[in-house]
Amino acid sequence: MRCVIARFPFELTKAGVIASMKGIKPEPAVGDVVVIGRRQYPVKQVGEAVTRQDRRDFSAGEVVRAMTKLGFTCTTVTAGEQAGPAAGPTETADAAETADTTGAAGAADATGTVFSDPQWSE
Repeated sequence: MRCVIARFPFELTKAGVIASMKGIKPEPAVGDVVVIGRRQYPVKQVGEAVTRQDRRDFSAGEVVRAMTKLGFTCTTVTAGEQAGPAAGPTETADAAETADTTGAAGAADATGTVFSDPQWSE
């Protein structure tokens, strides 16, 4: 799909955007975000990665408009809502650390493995 960002035309595809963001760690976001996979990226970070332009050269609205047309979910995150990935492994890791399903004493890691060695317990 043809998009104009910062007065330059770009041919963007959903698969191309996903490939551009692969391996990029999301920055902490407050404001407009784009949901790509299970991660929430700030729109300026996505725009910079996709267009290879400086963030000051385009507006967040231009990127939101382009990402919405490509089928991505764009939302606004406030400082109180700022969290990691949406329903990601961090919640299950916290639950696994507090739950001891095997009956053994010790701490559990994210996979549910229980360590009875005192150095692993907190």
